[in-house]
Amino acid sequence: MFGGTGGYFRLDSWILANIVQLGTQEFCRKFLNRSNDPCGRQYDQMTQAARSGCANNAEGSARRATSRETEMRLTDVARSSLAELAGDYMNWLMRQGKVPWRKDSAESRAIYAVRLDKPDYTDDLIHDSCQHILNQKTKFARWLDSGDDEIMANVLLIIIARVINMLNHQMETQGESFCKEGGFREKLTTLRVESRAEQEQAPTCPECNKPMTRRKAKTGKNAGNPFWGCTAYPDCKATLPVDGEGNGKGIQKKTDAEKG
Repeated sequence: MFGGTGGYFRLDSWILANIVQLGTQEFCRKFLNRSNDPCGRQYDQMTQAARSGCANNAEGSARRATSRETEMRLTDVARSSLAELAGDYMNWLMRQGKVPWRKDSAESRAIYAVRLDKPDYTDDLIHDSCQHILNQKTKFARWLDSGDDEIMANVLLIIIARVINMLNHQMETQGESFCKEGGFREKLTTLRVESRAEQEQAPTCPECNKPMTRRKAKTGKNAGNPFWGCTAYPDCKATLPVDGEGNGKGIQKKTDAEKG
């Protein structure tokens, strides 16, 4: 995975999503008209879903250094948008009494077998990445340039499935990274909590040595009563009671409900 602004230029998922967007724009231009789409709503929905698959994947990658949580959320939006677009292509075929090609058909296997070239960018990233996308699109020209709506719908369905599979793997990696290290925003939140705890002259957690912070139980028999909770919660669930002077005495375990 590539983090930071511009890292998405090298993602196969982003490159293929651009091919989906270009192919969808061409499909809609060729086959949607006043008879089957009198208000232009389907045209707008399909092209916007294709755009979202690119844009949110790119923005998620660009936000990686700021917030892993935001990165995952935007990647999921990209995945959901492409799933919606796939539904539109399936519906298009069924409206004509047709169904998508079987995965084991010769055409499907040929499309799944197409592999992208590794990007070879210079310092002119915008120019090179756009040229790379167009070069990779030619690998699917046999189907995308056919002028046949059934063929175009099927090839785009398969490419969309490939992108969604890639996004699933991206989200798995993002989730693992988030659990291990988080992003800038998550780290900043942790630092703020720990700094606030130090200003309160909070005790140190007797189990993990992290600073503790004053909290108030929302439910249970101790509802409304203050207590010291570890700033590493939920990884560490140690607590200390608060005496009249605000000091922690002894170690105590509270339920999640008592912690609020």
